[in-house]
Amino acid sequence: MATIPRRRLGRSGPEVSALGLGCMGMSGMYGPADRAESIATIHAALDAGIDLLDTGDFYGMGHNELLIGEAVRGRPREEYRLSVKFGAQRGPDGAWMGYDASPPAVKTALAYTLVRLGVDHIDVYRPARLDPGVPIEETIGAIAELVQAGYVRHIGLSEVGAETIRRAAATHPIVDLQIEYSLISRGPEAEILPTCRELGIAITAYGVLSRGLISGHFSADRELAATDFRSHAPRFAAENRERNLAIVEALRDVAEASGVTVAQVAIAWVLARGQDIVPLVGARTRERLQEALGALEAALDADDLAALERAVPAGAAAGDRYPAAQMSVLDSERG
Repeated sequence: MATIPRRRLGRSGPEVSALGLGCMGMSGMYGPADRAESIATIHAALDAGIDLLDTGDFYGMGHNELLIGEAVRGRPREEYRLSVKFGAQRGPDGAWMGYDASPPAVKTALAYTLVRLGVDHIDVYRPARLDPGVPIEETIGAIAELVQAGYVRHIGLSEVGAETIRRAAATHPIVDLQIEYSLISRGPEAEILPTCRELGIAITAYGVLSRGLISGHFSADRELAATDFRSHAPRFAAENRERNLAIVEALRDVAEASGVTVAQVAIAWVLARGQDIVPLVGARTRERLQEALGALEAALDADDLAALERAVPAGAAAGDRYPAAQMSVLDSERG
């Protein structure tokens, strides 16, 4: 198996595999998941050379961290990097109840995360969203104290806009911004990506397949479980599916001409956007993981990139990437 290329997270961050594994889907966010297959997929990713595992303490109310903790148990700690989001508040029924990124909440959340994962430090710790009631300087300052104490190695951000990025970076070095970025989610290109590049902050891009929508495996007649996040996502709504899946067919034409799959060309496009961008692939099975790894071999030249631009121009998707209530709290979406 070919060695996975490496990329650095920002000027001051760690070197990681050029692809990371996003583990959210292994804890019910996309409907039922197979525990044994999830663990086998994490093992396969580590064995292939993927060393960046991304999670959130609110994925399955701690289930995802426990799952990852089980999967990495017995492995050398230097073999993997853990990227963890915190701050989202959930009730026992799974309801979302806002965000808490106050200093006491930061430290309490980390304490529980370390126990669930079974480790003594987190490689990149980040607030999942901007807490509107807490200045970002206070949140970052609290994480900086955890860095000083040795519990956290680096600080990241998630779904925040350019002004917040600048304020955070003025408080403590920031190694990466986690944000949705794909062929059909190109919002960061206008202001956020240039700001990160100016400040030496990497991008860890999630949603590179738009939650499976542009993977080439999603069909128009597929029914989604009520517990599946996508059943409430505008881009998967009946009125938007036909248009969005038509985009996938245009993408398929380009992929087939390049001898790769739809998913591979979509991931390869994100990889090609810069050495400072690390796509997170949300593979839940070893089969999907293997396909994603193939994107590393799909070198896109200028003609390929131009064909993709024609097939999927910016703004082509129908529907927002989150429901209206969630879009309204995204600092990254505020102009």
